Amino acid sequence: MKALLYTCTLLRIASDAKELSDQAKALFQNTDNAVYLRSVSVWEIIVKNKLGKLPLPDKPAKFVTELCEKHFIENISLDHKAIFHLTTLPDYHRDPFDRMLVCQVIEHDFTILTSDNLITQYPIKTAW
Repeated sequence: MKALLYTCTLLRIASDAKELSDQAKALFQNTDNAVYLRSVSVWEIIVKNKLGKLPLPDKPAKFVTELCEKHFIENISLDHKAIFHLTTLPDYHRDPFDRMLVCQVIEHDFTILTSDNLITQYPIKTAW
């Protein structure tokens, strides 16, 4: 399986939060699964950290880089092919970061690890 991490899921993994479901943890830890973090999530982390809405134990670049290296998380960039899916998405979710995420899930046939009930309304593969 190709798993794409929702930004909140990555942060829950980093802190070993109790909100991380057993299923999401098992899928993330399964070495047969390829796990991806989108560049847009890194952007979101930086923006929220600069606004004071997301305290981190270190600078965002170091925090994200070390977390990805520790857990063998691969990077996926946002490309035009994925963005074009915006034209067909229903307006379940107003957050542009999350709408971009849904587009990437569609384009790359990912399973998204998220508990966000707005995202689970889209016709995409989700797990939690």
